Amino acid sequence: MSSELPARNKMRICVVFLLFIFTICGSINVDTVSSDIKIKNVDRIIDCSSQLVKTTSKITLENSGKAPIKSFLLAIENVLKDHISFLGVKDSHNKDLRLIETTVKGYDYIKFYRVELKDVINAGSSSIFTAESVFTKALQPYPTAITQQEDQLVKFNGNLYFFSPYYVISQKTNVILNTKSVESFTKVKPFSQLDGTLIFGSYSNIGPFTEKELSVHFKNNSPFLTVTRIERLIEVSHWGNIAVEEKIEIEHTGAKLSGPFSRYHYQQDHHSGPASVRSYKTLLPASAADVYYRDTNGNISTSNMKVKKDSVELDLRPRYPLFGGWKTHYTLGYNVPSYEYIYHSGNEYLLKMRVIDHIVDDMQVDELVTKVILPEGVHNIKINFPYSITRLPDTLHYTYLDTQGRPVISFTKKNIVENHIQDFQLRYTFPTIIMLREPLIVVGSLYALFLCVIIYVRLDFSIHKPEHAHKD
Repeated sequence: MSSELPARNKMRICVVFLLFIFTICGSINVDTVSSDIKIKNVDRIIDCSSQLVKTTSKITLENSGKAPIKSFLLAIENVLKDHISFLGVKDSHNKDLRLIETTVKGYDYIKFYRVELKDVINAGSSSIFTAESVFTKALQPYPTAITQQEDQLVKFNGNLYFFSPYYVISQKTNVILNTKSVESFTKVKPFSQLDGTLIFGSYSNIGPFTEKELSVHFKNNSPFLTVTRIERLIEVSHWGNIAVEEKIEIEHTGAKLSGPFSRYHYQQDHHSGPASVRSYKTLLPASAADVYYRDTNGNISTSNMKVKKDSVELDLRPRYPLFGGWKTHYTLGYNVPSYEYIYHSGNEYLLKMRVIDHIVDDMQVDELVTKVILPEGVHNIKINFPYSITRLPDTLHYTYLDTQGRPVISFTKKNIVENHIQDFQLRYTFPTIIMLREPLIVVGSLYALFLCVIIYVRLDFSIHKPEHAHKD
């Protein structure tokens, strides 16, 4: 009995210790709303001219307290929090500030981000910041189905006021539509409409967490192309080449086509199918070569390639136009020289490549899976990402002359936009002498083959010796 008590006490101590650790870890990203922070002015622009909703807010932050401010909070309204794909903040010097997702006690239903300042805001001072955000699938087709000849109408629902945990003294909002065809919109004075822009405000003395619906119903025939899945394969070779292959699945996520499709009217009338997508442009690195574009039926010849100074522009035209609800999938591949992306010092190497490349203007990607195949013999692998990414388990890939297998580094991310076109850094160790292994295997194999042939020719495997002719 006495031997069981110490064991139970140890177990209790371990449980208490684990609960303490979990409590600390869970409270690291818990913030409070400071009453010393006020927003003097907000100039907000909501761009709804494409399939994405892009907001830019110029915020003048004031410290009305007595202690310096080292950080402040940004909040995302409930109607848009599930659609946010990217959020970035820059200071008055146009420098990016660090963002950390956090929570505030009592406001668990709101998504918060803590902005860490490089320079503190002293008491009685103010500073200007610019917040940029991108929302995917925030424009809903309304109606959800249209005929071939109809324009596409979409609806945006947001917040009329700048959603903030702080008191806002003055604010103004411009909604950019790039069209005069507006069916309806929220009308809260003062407001005005100037060509393709709706102007709301200025509004004064708005309290924290104030919400009022902003609804706009308007025409939007821009391409609603969603990359539902892309598998990106990067095969690294130290013999001077990096091969990139992308398997892309695209869907038109706008208003679905109602009724029959007439190819005759579509080809005869250029204005037929205003919401459809006939072609789109993809940008590749400037050094891309040996480009191919094919689907399950083979190469797709209805495409053009234009080499520019800083990129290779591909004008991709699917085999059929894309209407709402229609899908297509294809494979796009190319080669780039390794010296532009691989840096080394001795046996230490650094690979810098983009997580994803430009697929279509104002793109939205539901799911990305990237696999990086490294040369055989690579070890001590470390990878850094520019933002939060889910890394998948490492695997091995076998090709000709491989004995141990090539390491494959895989990672995935969802809800991607153009702002995520950034470089990842992959460091690894690769002894240069290993590059000679495959050539030596080839030479050794050929040598062994020729040696076997020579031995086979010179050996006599006959049972009886040949009889020589006797001289007369």
